[in-house]
Amino acid sequence: MTFGSHIRKRREGLRRDDPSFSLRQVALRVGIEPAYLSKVERSQVAPPSEATIRRLAAELSEDPDLLLAMAGKVSLELQEIIRRRPQLFAELLRQLRLAPDDALLRIVREVRDGDW
Repeated sequence: MTFGSHIRKRREGLRRDDPSFSLRQVALRVGIEPAYLSKVERSQVAPPSEATIRRLAAELSEDPDLLLAMAGKVSLELQEIIRRRPQLFAELLRQLRLAPDDALLRIVREVRDGDW
């Protein structure tokens, strides 16, 4: 599923229960032109900026990191974290590449809780 098709599917799903999720109304609330959102949803243009993706995520109750990844982008926050120690993070990501999700979740919890 592409970024655009995911956005469209999510918006249309919300619209079934709430007509305020029309393409026009969502675009206006997010601060973009309806025609542009239509093109994004149909993958006729590249995904929008990080700021716009974050506003879309909030509007559609989606995880902004997921939408950024689907758009082929990395948040400025994560870029800054990686820039501080690029070799370490590159090696970490390479080593974790094939790890199962449960192992990654365990690592995240250990780091978050300070159990390491």
